Parts: sequence; C-alpha cells; structure tokens
Amino acid sequence: MSDQPIHVLLCDDHRIVREGLKQMLADDASIRVAGEAASADELLAALPGLLQQGGRPVLVLDIALPGQDGLNVLRSLRQRWPELPVLMLSTYPEKQYAARCIQLGAAGYLHKSADPDLMIAAVRRVAAGERFLSEATAQALAATLSRRPAAGASVAGQGIEALSHREHQVFSRLIQGHGATQIGAELGLAPNTVSTYRARILEKTGARNDDELALLAERHGSGR
Repeated sequence: MSDQPIHVLLCDDHRIVREGLKQMLADDASIRVAGEAASADELLAALPGLLQQGGRPVLVLDIALPGQDGLNVLRSLRQRWPELPVLMLSTYPEKQYAARCIQLGAAGYLHKSADPDLMIAAVRRVAAGERFLSEATAQALAATLSRRPAAGASVAGQGIEALSHREHQVFSRLIQGHGATQIGAELGLAPNTVSTYRARILEKTGARNDDELALLAERHGSGR
C-alpha cells in the first residue's frame, strides 16, 4: 500500500495558492497533484474522478471558500466519503480553527505559511491513514478539550470554543454586522431561527450584545 502514489486534489479559490502548493509537492516524487478545484461545487465534481484513479487520494482543502465555507464542506465530505483523508489549509491561526477541523473529521490542519517540508510530511502522513497534528494544532486541541464543560454543566460564559459549528457560522456573520434576515438567507435559516442561535451565542460567550461579540472576536483573533 505504501508503494502506491499519492494523488492530491487541491481545493483553494486562489490560483496563486494552488500553484504554490503544486510547486511544494513536486519536490516529492511519490506525490502527484491529480486535480484542482476553486470552489465547493468544482470539488464535488472532481472528487469521483480522483477516487477512481487508484493510488492513495488526499484532499487539501482551504477553509475560506466562496459560497460555502470549508468547514461545511468538510462535514459533507465526512458523510459521503468517510475514508477520504482531508488536510485542512488556512491562513487562520491554529488556535482559531484547528481543533474544530479535527473534531469535524479532518486528518490534519496546516497554516498556509508552513514550509514545504512540513507540507509534504503532512500529506504523506494523512495518506498513510494517520493524523497530522503540528505542535500548534496539538496545543489548540488540548486547550479546547481542557475547556470543555463536564457533562450536565452549564456552557454559559465558556467562550467561542463552546459554539457548535452552526453557531460559529452565525457568529462569524454577526460580527460582520449582518442582520438576521441576511444571515438566514446565506445559511438557509428562518430569521427567527437565526435569532435563537444568536441568543445561544450570547449565553455561551457571556456577551451582552453584538458589539461585545465583535470585541470578543477581535481579542480571540476571529475577526473574519
């Protein structure tokens, strides 16, 4: 199995990033970039072809995609192709998204500033069926687990880490000044459902209003 080539599918909406990744991975003869995608739709169209090529498939997936964020795409992929190793790639710091990605089923998380050797090592590791946890990602995951409330305990004031995936989607839009109607249209939710999520977010973070949510996001590095 380890002698089979690694076939990588790159999904990032910036062509310059995809080109840079291809150059990095080209340094390892066992890795071949078998396809590219610039959006979730292109990714879903390209994946069946990648999986039919044999070898060891690996998806390198950006978090910030147009139309549909990478976390939502990751969740869908885990349902449809649970055996596909997904390596998340982002400009967001590990403390912000790494633990969430691992909890959603990603095989690893890398910051886009990672050096080529680390990128190759990560791809090879997840292709072998293992998880790749950089030191920063491991620390973020440990910090999240240490802050997790005990069963039955209140989550009030637990902070951004206590938010569910959907709550985080609503949170990221609230701090950009989006209203309930706009958020509902973007996420396919009724405005009153968005308001319910907002109330949960305020409870979990301990914020009293959207302005305090924005300040919390700035301190946490979650401003986007």
